[in-house]
Amino acid sequence: MKTLPTLFLSATLFALAACNSQPQKAEVIDTNPDPMASTLANAAPVELPPAIKADKTMRCKDQSLAYVTFFQGDKQAVVRTEKGGTPTLLKAPEAGEPLTAEGGWSMTGTTTEITLTRPGKGPIVCHT
Repeated sequence: MKTLPTLFLSATLFALAACNSQPQKAEVIDTNPDPMASTLANAAPVELPPAIKADKTMRCKDQSLAYVTFFQGDKQAVVRTEKGGTPTLLKAPEAGEPLTAEGGWSMTGTTTEITLTRPGKGPIVCHT
């Protein structure tokens, strides 16, 4: 009677010994390769646009209003001379330099006070 359980146990161990204890790695076959993969891998890094630092309505010395959106990095701002008016993007090569745009636009200052030069007009001081 003792030989039957021993025989059964040894047959079970023999069957388990034949199994591969290391699982196989899943084989991934790409049947639809990305046609842009090499182009994207070799593309230049992309610089994200800056976040908005402040959005201010400023009263100028001539009693007009300037609507200015300042951006992080202090290298660009958007100016409107009327609420909902045409936006003008002013940029500077480095922070601290005057922000300029084509047509004679120029702006210097901070989020509380600016000096704004518009096309065909002299500089004017505006503040919050």
